[in-house]
Amino acid sequence: MTASGLLDWSRVEVAVPAGLPTPGVRMAGFRYYDIGAVDLTMIPHPSVTLLLDLTERGVAYNGPAGPVVGNAIIGLRAGALRMTSAGAGEVLQIRLSPVAAAAILRDTEMIGGTVTSLSHLWGSSAGILTERLRSMPSWDDRFALTAAFLRSRAPGRFAAAPEFVYAWDQTVRTRGQLRIETIATETGWTRRRLWSHFRTRIGVSPKHAAELVRFDHAAHLLAAGRSPADAAVEAGYTDQSHLHRRTKAITDMTPPLVARAPWLAIDETAWPTS
Repeated sequence: MTASGLLDWSRVEVAVPAGLPTPGVRMAGFRYYDIGAVDLTMIPHPSVTLLLDLTERGVAYNGPAGPVVGNAIIGLRAGALRMTSAGAGEVLQIRLSPVAAAAILRDTEMIGGTVTSLSHLWGSSAGILTERLRSMPSWDDRFALTAAFLRSRAPGRFAAAPEFVYAWDQTVRTRGQLRIETIATETGWTRRRLWSHFRTRIGVSPKHAAELVRFDHAAHLLAAGRSPADAAVEAGYTDQSHLHRRTKAITDMTPPLVARAPWLAIDETAWPTS
């Protein structure tokens, strides 16, 4: 997820793991120093997001089914979510590609869902992990512990059908603009089999996954100062009106509001592309 709302990023420390990230797994740590309350609207991202609350105050995520407080998993159908916090605190955020999420989480309903308490997936293990992370002296230690925990949840090297992996990689490479029929043909699967596999593994269709990738590209173009008309063309929308309709449907926000999302302004710091 990315976020939109009032936030003074000069009061936020952002930490990322050293070295190259594990394919399909990204992490970032956020320490917010301000005593003022945080109230942000989070918008979708083409990944499954895990949020580990390392504070005592409690972070709340308000979704369609009501608020989830503390550790949360945000699925691929979350839409716009409101995140609130009483003030200073720490959160460790994990982004899992659909391929990694299918291997590590192995819960289609949560992967393709909205927002759920992480305890529903991992039981008491989620709370134990959080307590251990709170006691760690540095973000590097926290990242190492989290990475080890995630590895313990995944069989081998993310066992997945190579056709599924290829389909997702092509979706990302083409920024969601390659026709699903073309991807199916390239994998050797029928369109029906590809759709069935996506729904079985991650709970959403290839079309929905591609739209999240395409929207994420458009959102970053908007944040970089591109006009809605230019962003629409480059991101593969029919025209500016098409981008406006899909942005409203996905986020309940207009493209100009997405362009001012403060989290996007620090995206390259938290989630570097190189």
